[in-house]
Amino acid sequence: MNLNDTAKKKERAVLCGLAAASMDANERSTDESMDELAALVETAGGEVAGALLQQRAAPDPRSFIGGGKVAELKELIANADCDLAVFDNELTPSQMRVLGEELGVRVLDRSGLILDIFAQRARTREGKLQVELAQYEYLLPRLTGMWTHLVRQTASGGSSPIGTRGPGETQLETDRRHIRRRIQKLREELEQVRKVRSVQRRRRERNAMPVVAIVGYTNAGKSTLLNRLTGSSIEANDRLFDTLDTTTRRLKLDEAQEVLLSDTVGFIRKLPTHLVEAFKATLEELQYADVLLHVADITSPDLDVQTEVVDELIEKLGAGQTPRLMVYNKCDRFLGELPHGEDVVCISARTGEGAQELVGKIAGILGRRSRRVRLALPYARSGILDTLRREAAVLEVEYTEDGVECEAVVKPELWGLVRNYVSEDEPEN
Repeated sequence: MNLNDTAKKKERAVLCGLAAASMDANERSTDESMDELAALVETAGGEVAGALLQQRAAPDPRSFIGGGKVAELKELIANADCDLAVFDNELTPSQMRVLGEELGVRVLDRSGLILDIFAQRARTREGKLQVELAQYEYLLPRLTGMWTHLVRQTASGGSSPIGTRGPGETQLETDRRHIRRRIQKLREELEQVRKVRSVQRRRRERNAMPVVAIVGYTNAGKSTLLNRLTGSSIEANDRLFDTLDTTTRRLKLDEAQEVLLSDTVGFIRKLPTHLVEAFKATLEELQYADVLLHVADITSPDLDVQTEVVDELIEKLGAGQTPRLMVYNKCDRFLGELPHGEDVVCISARTGEGAQELVGKIAGILGRRSRRVRLALPYARSGILDTLRREAAVLEVEYTEDGVECEAVVKPELWGLVRNYVSEDEPEN
């Protein structure tokens, strides 16, 4: 076997999950969450060689799954020639250390695996900053078990190899200090990103450009939908977490109105808290969106759980009150009865079926908030035009002998200001 073949060899992983009665329902492993974990391993570039799902009353404080299951897992690892054990649940730093020692392979939990995928996928500087921050915050409490190959004891406490003696400080403490400094630096840089986004957002608001954010479970078809609606050619693959960096494109709803359509990172059950926190710079866009499109894969056997996960994260990110359309994707492949309702749309992002209905419903929601009007302003009240330029979308202006005629898309809060100047031939919607 040459070096190239070695480099291409996929890491083999064995999966392990625990469904304990003492756990919250959303923390327990299920057949579906284990299938999802297998997809995550493949997304990270690995190969699944086996899986083990353990049932017990409560997690074992020392080894999480108990001594008997650890022995069974070790045998499975040896038989399948695995390099890695991946747990579907979050492990404590001490459990990870114990399992690593007893199994003799690297041990990852679900959070660590997702962070690894995010690190592979981040493309923009902002995305890389967010992932690095999340990784360091995940790593900090787990350092103790990661430096067993280094000599931590310095000259003040015993013998040390030449060159490793220090001023009475352990390697572990040095690493912790370095990581804490790096975390602080990353937070400062991400705060600058937020400030830039805030300026961009204010500029959009002045231009009266509504924002429609696409949210949903990972691999639900969000990027395909963005491409379908805007005619873009953003890469959209059938794999988890294909989009990490927010992509924004313009979408023309009708002759009167354009919106900014933003694709966001996909959600997933048991999403690491560090990631939610780190990605707030991106995900806070949801708070300022005018409409959310919650895209769900209607063909998924786990549809209800996935929908609930996304709804909970939307609430956690402070966007629970934002008008929302439930967009069921892949309806061309669904054989059952399709959902329906005022704020429900069934589409196929792949074929375009239902796309026009979706655009119409977006326009309808925004229409509840804004209206297009033609105004005849006397010169004495021409200052209203300056207000409209700041706080509305002015489409056309014409100066006449009697005053200023203009066409604008006006928000409800400005309606009282312009109501008396609406041209008689312009319907008030």
